[in-house]
Amino acid sequence: MDRPASARRAVEAVWRIESARIVATLTRTVGDFGLAEELAQEALADALVQWPESGTPQNPGAWLTTVARRKAIDGWRRRDRLDERYAAMAHELREETDPDALPWDPDDIADDVLRLVFISCHPVLSREAQVALTLRVVGGLTSEEVARAFLVPTATVQQRIVRAKKTLAAAKVPFEVPDRSAYPERLASVLGVLYLVFNEGYAATSGENWMRPELCREALRLARLLVGLVPKEPEAHALVALMEFQSSRFGARTTRDGEPILLLEQDRTRWDRAQIVRGAAALARADAIGRGRGAYGLQAALAECHATARTAAETDWDRIVVLYEALGRLAPSPVVELNRAAAVSMATGPASALRIIDALVASGQLAGSHLLPSVRAELLVRLGRLDEARADFERAASLTANLREQSHLRARSAAL
Repeated sequence: MDRPASARRAVEAVWRIESARIVATLTRTVGDFGLAEELAQEALADALVQWPESGTPQNPGAWLTTVARRKAIDGWRRRDRLDERYAAMAHELREETDPDALPWDPDDIADDVLRLVFISCHPVLSREAQVALTLRVVGGLTSEEVARAFLVPTATVQQRIVRAKKTLAAAKVPFEVPDRSAYPERLASVLGVLYLVFNEGYAATSGENWMRPELCREALRLARLLVGLVPKEPEAHALVALMEFQSSRFGARTTRDGEPILLLEQDRTRWDRAQIVRGAAALARADAIGRGRGAYGLQAALAECHATARTAAETDWDRIVVLYEALGRLAPSPVVELNRAAAVSMATGPASALRIIDALVASGQLAGSHLLPSVRAELLVRLGRLDEARADFERAASLTANLREQSHLRARSAAL
């Protein structure tokens, strides 16, 4: 057995699942976001050296956190700040373990990762920096994965992340969920990054797996916590609803071997009905607030149309087209237009949908995305234009870094 390779896989798996919690815990301990990630990375390097010899520890996340904390103490010792930091850590531990240490605060959310999201979405950062930093640290994505998700160079993402960390340090941003009065200026960003983390888990931009369910579960968990902070914000409830509906399909989205199964071909008896019920309840709570549906509300309504159709044939495609038209007016984007085209193809046929797609191609939007040629290829198959379809499937395969997606698209091409 190749122990170094096995240990490396274990380290990568632990980091993918636990990195946000590790960095969040360390940020609370050392009070510096950038330093916390550096310490976590140093602990990760130690694991790559030690685990092949000693084996993977029983609680690897705790091992990495403990090693990183020891490195922080070593650093303070070298800078003669140990007594000060020991006192701060002791106070922190008392607060963690003594339920009577502080009066109960109904607005407090005792979750380090959610605090980390609020830090990443601080208004001192640009929107681009907020997204890049959150996806990198909370979502556990590499700079390359973030770059692919937004069709920008990797160097651009790396620069955004470095600048963001320096800005947070210079602004001395505290590690906390902000006062309720600060929610409005951060809420849209927090919702946006949780949505992006979920999407990366739902359809991974790279790697060997089509999905990363652990990312989706973490995004949903944080969205549920956020609803506790802002119970009167309809879009927070709507985002939870959207995530519940989308998560309900996980059991039917891949074969036993991990190959993708498209929506219309899925076995709907394998959808999680409990999650669909929870999604419907969350969407109803959003609607009950009475402020109308926003972008997440409309997307949740779209997901509900699919979730409540007993078979693919019973899907209300006319309603889905209308919802996409409303979403396109409220939050216009080429991805929304692409999805509208797919819905139009089911409601009125592939010819009218192809006109929408070809307009997107002519505009140059989504030029680096595999989604546009893959949807176009499916429409061309239905129109009997197989040579063109084959070329588009091959082009789509060349544009995705997800190995499962590549395999699926090339298989579609070969089948023609």
